[in-house]
Amino acid sequence: MPKRIRKPRLDTVQNALRVVRESVQPFEAPVPQPLVSRVMAEMGRKGGRIGGKRRLVTLTDKRRKEIASVAAKARWAKKRKKG
Repeated sequence: MPKRIRKPRLDTVQNALRVVRESVQPFEAPVPQPLVSRVMAEMGRKGGRIGGKRRLVTLTDKRRKEIASVAAKARWAKKRKKG
């Protein structure tokens, strides 16, 4: 298990100074997302919803079996390496 890296804890005065600095800074409004980015994101979501269902319909039984066997071999190979 990897060791956790702790951030140095601020004392009371340092924490108060941090809070004051954050409250004094001018507020920055979030930058609006360009139209192209919004359209592309929506297209990606739409394709992601369709993807698995369409793949299930278009795959043959033989190809689906091949994919499943490769996945099973990969899972078992991981278990052998650990133990």
